[in-house]
Amino acid sequence: MSREPAPDRPGFEKFRDYLRLLARLHLDPRLRGKLDPSDVVQQTLLEAYEAAEQFRGRTDAEAAAWLRQSLAHNLADALRAFGQAKRDVGRERSLDEAIQASSARLAHWLAADQSSPSQQAEDHERAVQLADALAKLPDAQREALVLQHWHAWSLDEIGRHLGRSPAAVAGLLKRGLRQLRQSLQEGRL
Repeated sequence: MSREPAPDRPGFEKFRDYLRLLARLHLDPRLRGKLDPSDVVQQTLLEAYEAAEQFRGRTDAEAAAWLRQSLAHNLADALRAFGQAKRDVGRERSLDEAIQASSARLAHWLAADQSSPSQQAEDHERAVQLADALAKLPDAQREALVLQHWHAWSLDEIGRHLGRSPAAVAGLLKRGLRQLRQSLQEGRL
């Protein structure tokens, strides 16, 4: 009797891009050299599979909310651990500010999750579509869009971060937005 692998019973894997986007949005870009958002997402999904029998939801929106809460706790734990280890990594004042900024965004994120179930489901669906569309973009375009539209960085700041001129960053943003809009429009058909 051959045994096939168990299916993705709770369906958590389909949220990987969505969780990665959230992790990237809630981590200050200056911390990414020290703390990889993909590692935090992997830990979150691993814990979700290990605790799958505790999940009582039935919808994707409920699964997303459960995973978001777990991701927020894992990000907070990672930031706390990094904050304790920062003496070993360096005493850069900018990293202290980055930790504070990421922690503040996490607190706001958790507090903002109080909308109605139907609004949460609609927001979740849009967020998953956006995360999927962003995941399809080239890395530099995705990074430029996130830095400008979420972190409110200037073209100069993004350019320094990516090692590109402000004009090149403007091109990345223009192409990235065009591809993002196209991908989102195709997803609605």
